[in-house]
Amino acid sequence: MKTSISFFKLCLLSCLFVLSCKNDKKEQIKLQDTEAEEVKKTENYIEIVTNVMDFQSVDTIPSGWNTFKYINKSTQVHFFLLDKYPEGKTIQNTIEEVGPPFDKGMEFIMQGDMDSAMVEFGKLPEWFGEIVFTGGSGLLSPKQTSITTVKLDPGLYIMECYVKMADGKFHTSMGMAKELHVLDEDSGNTPPEADLDISISSTEGINYEGIITKGNHTFAVHYKDQIVHENFVGHDVNLVKLDDNADLKELEAWMNWATPTGLMDPVPQGVTFLGGTNDAPAGSTQYFSVDLVPGNYALVSEVPNTSSKNMLKTFEVTD
Repeated sequence: MKTSISFFKLCLLSCLFVLSCKNDKKEQIKLQDTEAEEVKKTENYIEIVTNVMDFQSVDTIPSGWNTFKYINKSTQVHFFLLDKYPEGKTIQNTIEEVGPPFDKGMEFIMQGDMDSAMVEFGKLPEWFGEIVFTGGSGLLSPKQTSITTVKLDPGLYIMECYVKMADGKFHTSMGMAKELHVLDEDSGNTPPEADLDISISSTEGINYEGIITKGNHTFAVHYKDQIVHENFVGHDVNLVKLDDNADLKELEAWMNWATPTGLMDPVPQGVTFLGGTNDAPAGSTQYFSVDLVPGNYALVSEVPNTSSKNMLKTFEVTD
């Protein structure tokens, strides 16, 4: 599991959320607070909606396998990452103990002063290194929808997006952070049936076998290992559609958040992010579903030097 400190995966604000969790095989779940709402179960997914800088979704879900339908209605690229917090810590701890050194460190990064940034990041609380990054969606462009399936243990999670605005501020600082309580009650769900397997590791990069065709597909992403890369994050898998004017070198550089312009709005020209799976522990498997049309695509990880690590793989989908 990735438990080392990851400086940017922070959560600073709570949002207002709309309930939309459904599943046609189980009875309604009772949420654990006085304002709880019933979770309708006629569809087998949990809906998350981003309108601007927000996550609108349920506050409480069962443990086990859960499928998330993430709808990005905003004008910027986003994702959601699920951070499992150590027992006794909440988003309030993040606001009070992590926010100040994090914000100051980012100011220094934008100024090109990495040494001063590292001094600020060194002030992060020790417990922050106990957070487990447990997966979620890959990057998702505006007006796109992703379907991602993950397996969650009971506990408190923070849902976050740390893509950067044009001024260098992370989306977490603008409100894209939300507590998600995962109950002891198991969902009873099973993982979807995948028609293509992807593996990712620090030594072999991204690999798959077979031809990826047009139409609906469910990909299983197997995390053979997980390490902290030079930009302090673990590897993930993002699906990208490439237009004729897309520049792979620009895409590769943009995927490294630890530069002043990395993971920052706007995205490189000619790329449309279609989801994928976010940072996940070694040995875990995550799933994402997508409808592919003919064109050029890439699978890319959010780490530096993706080409040399075999973490930037292109492919073509034909008629």
